[in-house]
Amino acid sequence: MHYKWSARSATLVLAAVFTLAACGPGTQNGPAGGIPEVGVISVQPQRVALTTQLPGRTVAIRIAQVRPQVSGIIKQRLFTEGAEVRAGQPLYQIDPSTYQAAYDSAVAALAKADANQLTVRLKYERYLKLAKTGYVSEQDRDDVTAALSQAVADQATARAAVETARINLAYTRIVAPIAGRIATSAFTEGALVTANQDSPLTTVQQYDPMYVDLAQPAEEVLRFRRELAAGGIKGEAGRSASVRLLLGDGTRYPLEGRLEFTGITVSESTGAINLRAVFPNPEGRLLPGMYVRAVLEQGVDEHALLLPQIAVSRGAQGDALALVVGADNKVQQRVLTVESAEGNQWRVATGLQPGDRVIVQGMQNAGVGAEVKPLLISLAAATGTGPAAAPALPPPPPAPPAAR
Repeated sequence: MHYKWSARSATLVLAAVFTLAACGPGTQNGPAGGIPEVGVISVQPQRVALTTQLPGRTVAIRIAQVRPQVSGIIKQRLFTEGAEVRAGQPLYQIDPSTYQAAYDSAVAALAKADANQLTVRLKYERYLKLAKTGYVSEQDRDDVTAALSQAVADQATARAAVETARINLAYTRIVAPIAGRIATSAFTEGALVTANQDSPLTTVQQYDPMYVDLAQPAEEVLRFRRELAAGGIKGEAGRSASVRLLLGDGTRYPLEGRLEFTGITVSESTGAINLRAVFPNPEGRLLPGMYVRAVLEQGVDEHALLLPQIAVSRGAQGDALALVVGADNKVQQRVLTVESAEGNQWRVATGLQPGDRVIVQGMQNAGVGAEVKPLLISLAAATGTGPAAAPALPPPPPAPPAAR
């Protein structure tokens, strides 16, 4: 018997075939496909260095403002702006004429005082000899003794005046108080400057090593100290904490620094405690005033539980949540307390126990209380830090042929 096929007939036949196939056994993750598979990691304690990232600013380790100590007209500027200078290097020359004259006058006055003292001393010695024979009265002897004392005092005064004049003359040549890089000059030749004026002539800053001033919230400091006291973490015994530096463009500074100072008071305006780290700066890459981020190592957790951030979600109240496969292979929801992130992982303080199986793949198929089939994967694969990404779940078996 021959049949005539039309387009409508063919469409009806294909629809019937797909309907029969749909009525057969379902796929693994379908509504009727049985127990869904999920990827899990087994949480195990591990040793982790605890770090915190803090904003900071670079500060020169030494800053010296150069000011004149005598008044006068600047005759010469003796340095190149922006150059490195050594301690004691001449920077400015103030007109020394009046100070040289004052020094010469003081030297002459000292010579006069020396001569007078010599004359009075010789007279004193003669009077002492004559007083023993009775040719000089006691009053004359007392007068010459007082005159000698006055001559000695005048000599000391003249000597001090010479030293003062010498110091003032030396101050006409202004030198660098410290070694470092010098800034631009605020005054030029011919400018009148006065002793101890408010405006500095220039500034010298020492860059090597370099300070980095940081601010850490007081709550973090208190929490760290509580964990340290409880024994949950260990400090770096015998040495200060190490600090790494991230520059403003995100690049890492190659040299490691050390934490040098921790403040003892909390800022009323920011609620933070000030910290100071020191970094070697032999090439001058760090400049004062740069914005940086410091990665500070504060201690070590010998039994840290780390969880990939992809395994942690947030509830309506902001709580950290994770899905855990229990001993009966049923899904449980845990409320976690997480601390600072270590890379792309959270450090879990409470809510997990060693050996717990946490779901990191297939969470959309894992309802709370539902039974699942856990497939163990590595933590490195789950976080993408291993040699390969996390293995995909096995594909479902092929569907059986449609019933005829």
